[in-house]
Amino acid sequence: MAKRLSDALAGGTSRRGFLARTSGWLLATTSGAAALAAGEEDAEAYHFCGHIYTTASCPHPTGIPRVDMHGYPLRARDGKPVDDLGRPIDRSGHPLDEQGHRLTDPDGRPLPRAPRTRICQDGIPDRYGFPTQIDGSWYRCCGGKVRRLMDCCAYHRTRINGDTALTGYCYGGRRVFCVMYFQTQVPC
Repeated sequence: MAKRLSDALAGGTSRRGFLARTSGWLLATTSGAAALAAGEEDAEAYHFCGHIYTTASCPHPTGIPRVDMHGYPLRARDGKPVDDLGRPIDRSGHPLDEQGHRLTDPDGRPLPRAPRTRICQDGIPDRYGFPTQIDGSWYRCCGGKVRRLMDCCAYHRTRINGDTALTGYCYGGRRVFCVMYFQTQVPC
């Protein structure tokens, strides 16, 4: 019993005890972080239905790269049109709050129409300095509706995530730079 008491006392006060506690904490923290990261990687591996995470999404104001049939950004959760800042907009392009009311400036005047940029055709060239276009698509059943997954293609050797660009569904020597999707209303 005396030996155990002395071990406990040494473990609680000595440098060896401190290092043992610290390394135990570090191991637990690292293991927990690794498990959390693995779960996040699994979630990111399928960053939108039907697309395995090999090429990153095209830059989009709300994150998930949902677009309308003309390539303009939509909010992924409900398909509402958004401006370049990710705010919902009305039919005339004025920014709205979450309740659908027009946003106003501090003096109560309605904000002007918001800029809205097509993701692949205009946003990528503006941001990265080279022309892009939507070449090919593939289709998946997601949530009971057909989803069109689209490659944003360029004459560029690397993808948006820095890896070597692949041909994908691009034509004429172009390669996939980033990906986005259009949600149809066609049942599957």
